[in-house]
Amino acid sequence: MTNGAIPTLTGSELLGVVKNTLDTEKAEDIVSIDLQGKSEIADFMVICSGRSTRQVSALADKLADLLKREHGIATRVEGKDQGDWVLIDAGDVLVHIFRPEVRDFYQLEKMWITSQEAVTSKS
Repeated sequence: MTNGAIPTLTGSELLGVVKNTLDTEKAEDIVSIDLQGKSEIADFMVICSGRSTRQVSALADKLADLLKREHGIATRVEGKDQGDWVLIDAGDVLVHIFRPEVRDFYQLEKMWITSQEAVTSKS
């Protein structure tokens, strides 16, 4: 890469970057959902929890910053000011970061996956 361009990530590679970043930053109960064939909105969805509104917002900031800085991906972020539920649209991967109580209330995973499809990463 002699021109200094940032390589484009595949959906699977982006999913790996997102999951690794969230795990490194201490997100809890990280679940990835393969949306291919289920929806045209994205290839993957990641759902995780932060322990507080502050951590939810910080996770969103760090992930969005890393994706832009290291991979040239401009994300759309919604809900960061409230810190209860943040949605990050990174193109091929949608990321939902919840406070645990809010995640329990909405049960977003149940809309998209069966228990056999869930891939959970716990630290």
